[in-house]
Amino acid sequence: MTPSHDLGPVGQRITKKLSESFAPAALQVIDESHHHAGHSGSRPDGESHFRVVIVAEAFRGKSRVEQHRMVNAALAEELKERVHALAIQASAA
Repeated sequence: MTPSHDLGPVGQRITKKLSESFAPAALQVIDESHHHAGHSGSRPDGESHFRVVIVAEAFRGKSRVEQHRMVNAALAEELKERVHALAIQASAA
C-alpha cells in the first residue's frame, strides 16, 4: 500500500475511495504528474496524472474493461474535476 502521507489531498482521496469501494488486498496510488509537466491536462500544482495498481476480489471474473469501468466509476468525481489521466492496473486477489 502507498503511504497516504506521500500523496497530496487528491491522491489521498483516491486512496480512500478505492479502499472503501473495493477493500483491496493491495493498493498503490502513484502521482505521476511530474512526468507530465507542460503537457496537456497538466496542472502547475500537480496531482493531475495518477497510476493505480489495485488487487481486489471484486475484480474476479471481470474483463479488463469491466475492471477499469469499476475503478473509473469509483473515482468519477476526481476524473471530472481534477484528474486528467489515470492509468489502471487491476487484478483479482
